[in-house]
Amino acid sequence: MVRPPLTPEERLRGEQLGSTLRQARGDRSIVEVAAAAGMSAETLRKIETGRIATPAFFTIAALADVLGISLDHLAVRSTPA
Repeated sequence: MVRPPLTPEERLRGEQLGSTLRQARGDRSIVEVAAAAGMSAETLRKIETGRIATPAFFTIAALADVLGISLDHLAVRSTPA
């Protein structure tokens, strides 16, 4: 199955999500947060940089839990104006 290319809006939403997660991570290392969320540091790095613009729900839920932020907060912060 070939995945259709992302729209500019989807790419922007992914970048905003990544920025929000990066800010929430603060001074914690990417390795520490990724391990606590059950993923590789490279996967988290790709999410934070927007290279994975549409991560799976459970991936984001795990990150939100580790970072102590709500899914509602992420949804609001990741919605283009």
